[in-house]
Amino acid sequence: MREFLTIDCAGDPIAATLDTGDESAPAGLLIVGGGTEIRAGAHGGMAQLAAAVAAAGWPVLRYDRRGVGDSGGEDPGFADSGPDITAAADALRARLGPGGRVVGFGLCDGATALALHHAPAKLDALLLANPWVVEPAGDLPPPAAVRAHYLARLTDGAFWKRLLTGGVDLRKAARGVASLGAVADDNLPTRIASALGAGRRPLAILLAKGDGTAIAFDDAWAGRAFANVRDGVEVVRIDSPSHTFAADDAAMLAAFVVAGMERFATDAP
Repeated sequence: MREFLTIDCAGDPIAATLDTGDESAPAGLLIVGGGTEIRAGAHGGMAQLAAAVAAAGWPVLRYDRRGVGDSGGEDPGFADSGPDITAAADALRARLGPGGRVVGFGLCDGATALALHHAPAKLDALLLANPWVVEPAGDLPPPAAVRAHYLARLTDGAFWKRLLTGGVDLRKAARGVASLGAVADDNLPTRIASALGAGRRPLAILLAKGDGTAIAFDDAWAGRAFANVRDGVEVVRIDSPSHTFAADDAAMLAAFVVAGMERFATDAP
């Protein structure tokens, strides 16, 4: 069953949807979407995910943050959406009853918002997919993604054939190579790492290996900022170019989330 709810957030109405799942479930899933997309997600992906997770028995709440979709108020942006996450988590917790645990799932900057604001929202665990950590360089992907792209090209015979026959845009390639020298602003990765380290909630991460945002996160994840956060964190990397886990990748996303719910539904180690 899918119910429609209105949640109060600092005096503004937040529109939400609850897929009820099993009424006796010990935990529920809170979905935080990326960008300014409505709660259904890109191509309805978050609605499909909610249905799949609810079919496995777990209640799922999705919502439009303030100023987005059907919700009132002014959009605070993902970085300042902590009150929205807290209000939605409280609403789901109230439906679960005493002792109910709330697991947060986020995609892209929704994952980043969860990482930054999970502690005030009293979330019990986090499932993050393709977290956003760095701005692209102009209209190019993040430097880590550009680097991965050209490393793969260097071992591709077809690329060399195209290069020798004039099939490669040398101007674009030069811009891409130049962007490798750009120094990324490490403020956001540092803030994410600090928030995750302070909260120390159970955490699992899903990355699409062909997605530029995921490549940039993976590069940051291996760096110094996350050194004190990595222990005990499961990172699942799948062969996919899809940032939103579209089409055939939707089943892999659902499997990751359901497995996370089963793993984090209780506080047992």
